[in-house]
Amino acid sequence: MSQTSIAPLAVREKFMTEPDLGAGNFLDYALAANPNRDVPFVFSHNRDHRGEVVLRGHSLVDLAAIRERYAKWYWANGVRPGEPVAVVIAEGLPPLLHFLALNSLGAVPTLVNDAMRPDVMVRYLDHVGVVGVIADDTTRLASAYRSGLARRPRFVALAAEVEAGDVSGVELPAEYPYRHQADDVVALIHSSGTTGTPKSTMLAHRQFWDGKQPRMVRFPSEPYDKLMSLMPHTHAGGLSYFLTAILLGLPVVVMADWRRAGVEPVMEAFQPTMVASFPRTFVELATGEPPTAGAAKVHSWFNTGDSAHHGHIRKLVRLGERPAGLIKPWLLPSDAAADGALAGSQFIDGLGSSEMGMALFGQVTTPESARADRCVGKPLEVVHQAAVLDDDGNEVPDGTVGLLGVKTPSRTPGYWNNERLTRSFELNGFWLTGDVASRDAEGSFYHLDRTVDVIDTAAGPVYSLPIEEVLLADCDEIVQDCSVIGVPGGAALVPVAVVRLQEDAASWTEEAILERANKELAETGLAQLAAVRIARAAEDFPLGPTGKVLKRELRTRHTGMFA
Repeated sequence: MSQTSIAPLAVREKFMTEPDLGAGNFLDYALAANPNRDVPFVFSHNRDHRGEVVLRGHSLVDLAAIRERYAKWYWANGVRPGEPVAVVIAEGLPPLLHFLALNSLGAVPTLVNDAMRPDVMVRYLDHVGVVGVIADDTTRLASAYRSGLARRPRFVALAAEVEAGDVSGVELPAEYPYRHQADDVVALIHSSGTTGTPKSTMLAHRQFWDGKQPRMVRFPSEPYDKLMSLMPHTHAGGLSYFLTAILLGLPVVVMADWRRAGVEPVMEAFQPTMVASFPRTFVELATGEPPTAGAAKVHSWFNTGDSAHHGHIRKLVRLGERPAGLIKPWLLPSDAAADGALAGSQFIDGLGSSEMGMALFGQVTTPESARADRCVGKPLEVVHQAAVLDDDGNEVPDGTVGLLGVKTPSRTPGYWNNERLTRSFELNGFWLTGDVASRDAEGSFYHLDRTVDVIDTAAGPVYSLPIEEVLLADCDEIVQDCSVIGVPGGAALVPVAVVRLQEDAASWTEEAILERANKELAETGLAQLAAVRIARAAEDFPLGPTGKVLKRELRTRHTGMFA
C-alpha cells in the first residue's frame, strides 16, 4: 500500500481525550482529524466470474458519501431522532453502513442477524417497536407479519431500494450529522433468542466508547498492519472493531462469511497481520490443515465473546510471525516492537459481551506460554472492580466458585423496554455477566461456565467448560469440537458430551471415546462423563445465528437418553 491510511499518533492521542466523541459520531471525528481521509482502507470482498477474490476499498470520504445517501433515504421515509429502525442485512460492510446512516440522523439502528427465524424476529421487532425494517429479503418478514399479531412498522423495504433510491431532491435536517448526547442510544443488539423473544441490549453513545480509548495508541497500527474482522457485524464485537479501525485508519477487511471455506481465500488475498473473531471461526481455522499461506503475516489473533479453548488456541499460535517486542498490544504503544521477528503469533483471549460493552478481561497465549485452562486473565483498566460473588452479592474467597460481576462505565445502560430484566442483572452495585468464575491469589480470573449451563449433579455442580478443554486439548486426535451438557439421569443431572469428530476419527465409537475422555478427565481431577454422543450431521450440533453452539437445543434433544 503506497500511501498510508493510518491516523498520525498526535491525532490518535487527541481522540483519547475528546469529551464528545463516541459510538454515534466516530466517523465524523475521523473525517475531521485524519489527513489521510482519501486513502481507501475499509475493504469489502466478493468473487469475480473466475471465482477469484476481489477486494474493494473505501476511504473515509467514500463512507461519508454512502452514509449521506442512505440518510437521505431514511429521512425522506420519515425516520426521526430516537426512533428504532431494524436492519436485517447479511453480514459484512452493508449493515455497518446503515448503522452509520441511522446514527447520523439520531435514529436507533436495531441490528438483527438475518439468520434469525422469521417468527422470532417479528416478535423481537414488535417488542422493540421499530418504525421501519430494511432487509435483503422482505418476503419471509412480510409473511410472518401477516400471520402474526405484531404491529406492522411504517415501512418494510429492501436494502436494494436504499442503495439505488433517487435522493437527489432530499434535504437533510439542519442539524446533520446529529449531535449525540452521552446517554443517547446508538444501537440495539439482540441475544440468541433460543428460548422466547431475544433480549435487546442497548449501546449508548459514550458508554460504548468507554474503555476503548487506550486502543488509539496501544492497538497495533504500524504501516504494515492490517485487520481481518470476522466478527458478526450486527453484534457489539463487530461494531467495536469497526469503530477502532475507523479512528485508527487501520486497513480492515470486513468479512461477510465466517466459515473457513469463505475466510481462507480472503486471508490469502488480504494477508492480515491481525484477525478478530468469535471462537466460531477459530475452531474452523484450527481444524485440518493449518491455513499457513493466509496466516503467514499474522502476529495477533483477537477473540471476544465466549473465551476460546486451549486446544484451538495452541494450533493457531504456531502460525505467522510476530515482532520480537510485541507483547500484550493493549498495554504497550504500537511503536514498542523491536527489530526482528519470532516464529508464531499471539492469541489475545478477551472475555466480553454486548452487555459488558467490550472484552473486559485479557489473556495472552504465545507458543511459549504454559497451559492455563479457562484462565481469562486480569481485568482491563476500564474495569473499576471485578469480583466473584455469592447469591447475595458478597465477594467470595479466592479459589471459590461464584457469579462473575463487574463495575465499569462500559456496561450497557440496560435492556430496551425491559427495566425489570435490567434490574435482574444488577447485584450490590455489580453487573452480573451471566458467567460462573473463580479468581486465584494473583488476581487472574477463570471462566468455568455460563450460569444457565452449570450441571447440577447428585455430587454437586459440574462446570462444562473445563471438561470441554480436556476433550479438545487432550483428545484432539479424535474430537474436533464438542459441547458438554447436563441431562436427566436418575434423581439429578449427569454430564454428557456431544462431539464432532476429526475427519480421520470416523472409526471411533461413542463407547471408546467415553473411555478415553474419562481417562483424561480422571487425570485432571474433573468429573466423569456419563455418555458421549457423536454429532454426525450439522443438525446434530446446532449453531445459533452467531455460530455459537445451542446448548439448550442439545439438552432438549438428549433429555430422554437415560429414561
